[in-house]
Order: sequence, then C-alpha cells, then structure tokens
Amino acid sequence: MWIEDMLRRVVRQSKFRHVFGQAVRNDQCYDDIRVSRVTWDSSFCAVNPKFVAIIIDASGGGAFLVLPLTKTGRIDKVYPTVCGHTGPVLDIDWCPHNDHVIASGSEDCTVMVWQIPENGLETPLSEPVVVLEGHSKRVGIVSWHPTARNVLLSAGCDNQIVIWNVGTGEAMINLEDMHPDVIFSVSWSRNGSLLCTACKDKKVRVIDPRKKKIVTEKDKAHEGARPMRAIFLADGNIFTTGFSRMSERQLGLWKADNMDEPICVQEMDTSNGVLLPFYDPDTNIVYLCGKGDSSIRYFEITDEAPFVHYLNTFSTKEPQRGMGYMPKRGLDVNKCEIARFYKLHERKCEPIIMTVPRKSDLFQDDLYPDTAGPDPALEAEEWFAGKNGGPILISLKDGYVSTKNRDLKVVKTNVLESKPATKAENISVVQKHASPQPSVKIEDKLEEVLREFKSLRDRVILQDRRIARLEEQVAKVAM
Repeated sequence: MWIEDMLRRVVRQSKFRHVFGQAVRNDQCYDDIRVSRVTWDSSFCAVNPKFVAIIIDASGGGAFLVLPLTKTGRIDKVYPTVCGHTGPVLDIDWCPHNDHVIASGSEDCTVMVWQIPENGLETPLSEPVVVLEGHSKRVGIVSWHPTARNVLLSAGCDNQIVIWNVGTGEAMINLEDMHPDVIFSVSWSRNGSLLCTACKDKKVRVIDPRKKKIVTEKDKAHEGARPMRAIFLADGNIFTTGFSRMSERQLGLWKADNMDEPICVQEMDTSNGVLLPFYDPDTNIVYLCGKGDSSIRYFEITDEAPFVHYLNTFSTKEPQRGMGYMPKRGLDVNKCEIARFYKLHERKCEPIIMTVPRKSDLFQDDLYPDTAGPDPALEAEEWFAGKNGGPILISLKDGYVSTKNRDLKVVKTNVLESKPATKAENISVVQKHASPQPSVKIEDKLEEVLREFKSLRDRVILQDRRIARLEEQVAKVAM
C-alpha cells in the first residue's frame, strides 16, 4: 500500500501528462512569407477558426497578411495585404465576437479596425472601418474585451492605455499616469472587469479600468531588467514570466488580491528570449513560447504544490520569430487536439498540433468542457456603464460550426448636432430587417457618403503626418 502511495506522489496523475506536439506536413504550411523583422516583442501572428493573420515586412508603411486557413502552400509575392498603416504594424488581434474583424496597432500612432471579406482578400485592403487616434507614440498592444462587443484596448509607448468603443469610434477610458515606463503586456480578466499589466518599471499591476484605479501591485515581481509578461488565469490568479537578477528565465504564480508573496516562482533556463505565455482556461494549461527559442514548454496549473507542474516540451530545429494561438472553437475535437499553434519562421508559418493520445473515437468531454463561444455577453454601452458578464459558453461536442458574421458598422456621433445623441443612434449594429422606406434609403446613402468622406479625411491626416515626418528628417540631414 505504501509503495502505491509513494508512486502516486512521484508520478502525479494528470490526463495531460502525455500531451504531445506535432508539426504538420510541409504542404500544410504557409510558405514564402516575409515575416516582420521589426524589433518588438509581440507574437506577430493572430489566428481564428477562419483566418491566420501575419505581420510582414512592407516597404513604405506597415502591412499584414490575412490568409484563409485553407490557403496553404506557397503564398504569391503579389498576394493582397492589409496595408493602411503608414508605419510598421506592431500588434494584431482578432475580434473574439466576429471572425471577420481584426484590429492592428502601429508605429504610426494609430489603431485601425478592419473588416475582412467572407472569402479573404482579393485586392489590397487600405481602407479600415475605423481609425482610432489618441496615442502620441507608437501603439504596441491591441486587445479586444473578452465578453463585451466592440470594446477594444490599446497600449502605446506613451505609457497610456486607451479603451475604445469601436461602434462609435470614441476613446471612452484613458488610463494615464499609472505607468511611468513602457507597458510590456496587458491582459483582461476572464469577465473583463479587471486588467493586469507588466511594465518596464518591474511592477505588475491589477487595474480596475472603469474606476481608473490600481487595485493591487507588486514591485519587482521578477528582478531582471528584461521584459516581463503577466496574464490573468480563469480563477483570478496571475501568471507571470520574466527574468531573475542573474538573467535566468522565471515563471511565477500570484494571488491577484494579495501579491506580497508569490504562490510559487520557478527558474527555467538562462536563454534571453522573452517568454510569451498562451493560456487555455478550459484545461488550465499554460504554453510558453520563447522568442528566438525552438521549443514550446507547457505546464499545468493546479491547487496542489508545486502549483505549476511541468508537462513536456515540444522542440524543433528552427527558432520561432512569433506565434499564433488558435481559440478552442477552431480545434479538431475528433482528433483530441487541445491546442494549435502557428509558428513563424523567417519565411514561413508552420502549424503545430498538440494532442492528448486517446484510443476511443467518442467525444472526450473531460478534455473539452464548455468553452467561450463567439457571442458577446454585453454590449459596449452596458460594459462602460459598469455591468459585467462572464463568457457565454458553447459545447464542442458536435464540433464548432461558424455562422455568418454581421458586418461591423461604426456610427460616429455628430459633434455638430446641438441635441445629445440618443442611445439608439449610437448602437453599432444597424438592423437590416426593417422595411425599405425611401427615407431609410436616403439615410443609408448619406451614411455611405459620410463614411467615404471620413476615410478620405483620415487618409489625408495620415499623409500629412508622414510628410511632416519626412520634412523633419530632411531638415536634420540638411543641418
């Protein structure tokens, strides 16, 4: 009996102990892609059940590719891109509630939101649905709210966090004076009521964005000078990656309500690549992908010591430039696939599939608890008014079938109107089922003209900035 007990202590029981990674065949990769060389520690890749988006090198501005998942093989050099930014793109993020909407942040100080056509791009896309201007320096982080429709966060090198209502194109919350230095990462809590940030001043902060106050903070969560990352877990705890004073890579687990002492801190290795954490709230597994590493390490987080349990490492020969992570609803449940990564090489994107070996062909409900679906729990107005809502869960038993997404409509409030806009006028999605009255047609036409005028105006502003920048550079050279 005591031998069994000893064995149980030595070999921890977990259904994820034997998770293994496998790269797909060469013909299922995306080849001949000029992956961005910009020096910024974001993942450079974003994935959803329909598309993979990759930030690429582009002359004369910033661009990213958007490929249907089925568009594998060699990608033609003239394949159309999303190319509206005038400076390199630093971060991209798919909207969790609409698989055709993606946000991008750039060195040109703007955030742009794009609507991707149903079957992908046939011509270059240079006109965003909306341009969000409010940062004075480059925008390095964009992140959609997990449960409220049309709520988008951006963080810039001006050390500010701005939270936008994309449906009206307005900056609703501006978090200034909270971060004295560059913000390395921002993570929403499970229901989107709190933010967790990692900053160059070595502090991890938990922030209530609507009250504009810091709930708790930890100084020197990791003592090394290199960049940290901090993410919220499903139970409200915080997982961090960073460096020790001796430049060893570390991971840490913290209670969000009291960060005085860590639940645990573990040393990993002495590599110098920033560890990007990808978290699955359904299985409580964290995958760590180091920039410049050629491996993905994964850990299970539980309530038993040592709390963060090493599972395994997936290794290849080639180092990774970036990494995309597929939401759970995009996985193949028939093959017991629990995660899929899109690894960026210098010239290609390679999908990597993580699988739990099972003999049965039946649906494995212990591997696939109900997961966050594409429906938002709240409208933007409700969240900004103080309401909270957890993710609306869906079952993956019969596989996820995507439905047609409605187009993102931006209805800007008219500052020239003397009367305040009513709530009905601000609603971002216009119902299409109304009977076609002549006045409605005229309004639609007017709205279309206004939208075109707005996009032209935005374009002119961007070009003006670019000209001013070039004039400054010429003046410096002349001196």
